[in-house]
Amino acid sequence: MSTQPDLLYSEEEEALRAAVRDLLTDHCDAAGVIARTESAAPHDLALWKALAEGMGLAGLLVPEEQGGQGASHREAAVVLEELGRAVAPVPYLTSAVVATEALLACGDEDLLGRLASGRTIGALAVALHTAPGAAIRTVRVEDGRLHGELTGIADAAAADVLLVPGADGGLYAVGTDAVTVTPQISLDLTRPVATVTLDGVAGRRLGDAEPAVRRALRAGAGLLASEQLGVADWALTETVRYLKERKQFNRQVGGFQALKHRLAQLWLEVVNLRAAARNAADALSPKLSAPLEQAGASTGADTDIAVAVAQAYASGIAVHAAEEALQLHAGIGMTWEHPIHLYLKRAKADSIAYGTAGAHREALAELVDLQAP
Repeated sequence: MSTQPDLLYSEEEEALRAAVRDLLTDHCDAAGVIARTESAAPHDLALWKALAEGMGLAGLLVPEEQGGQGASHREAAVVLEELGRAVAPVPYLTSAVVATEALLACGDEDLLGRLASGRTIGALAVALHTAPGAAIRTVRVEDGRLHGELTGIADAAAADVLLVPGADGGLYAVGTDAVTVTPQISLDLTRPVATVTLDGVAGRRLGDAEPAVRRALRAGAGLLASEQLGVADWALTETVRYLKERKQFNRQVGGFQALKHRLAQLWLEVVNLRAAARNAADALSPKLSAPLEQAGASTGADTDIAVAVAQAYASGIAVHAAEEALQLHAGIGMTWEHPIHLYLKRAKADSIAYGTAGAHREALAELVDLQAP
């Protein structure tokens, strides 16, 4: 007998949110993030160390017996909400979620433990725009050595180890010191992408690539919605605050009816986004009451539907929220010193990450057997 999921935040999740928000308030100010985007080192590795090692957040999805925290995707989603609110330049989604999920599928405990500790950063060498279940680009494998070039790899510059899919169907662990990582021009400078070139690099086979990549991308797409929620919620909150402070014709700008309507519509969209994102995180989470053969990360059409719904909706709302924030902040919103441009770029980049909204709508139509006219 199925029960409805409780999508409200638990006390533990709210406590986790408060702790992460406090840390980001102290160590991830907007001016610092903007300065990093102008430097040769956009990733904030000191902040990553505080999150991963200091708070143990890199291992949230890893079972305790494998060196992690044994938490669920719901807790990871709360962390991603706060990282989205701060557009934090850390590889949490790519390492603590996507690469970790791939390793969980392969069962490689040694590398999994290293990622869980936060001392090693991992990245799945699959282009950021790839949707769950889509065809992936692979590299040639000859005598155990990898040859080829992979583009659009998010956070490759910060990674210590890459998980590389081979043409023989295997997933290989490769140290980034053995490959060439060339930065690509990225719209979102807080999550840069790069080209990875492998020229006869030795790799350690971890397991089969197809199920591992599919699981990793599904988790990435599902939890990306929580990051997009954080972006949208920041945009709404900051815009309301600004319009309450700014005056025009001796009146608060926020008191104009036309702007109230726009903000009310945006509030409804963000509330709906929260429901969709929470549902995806809950669907991905292990169900302790499930039969033994279903334990671990959730599988099946219900989870796929929840993820597809979240991503089909989240991308447009995050972009709309950032665009409204930019417009309603007027001239100051167009300046480089104001952080709105960081949020708009993150929202736009996220709108194609792990599949576009259109790709997820197509997947959803197939999942629910809704034929095109």
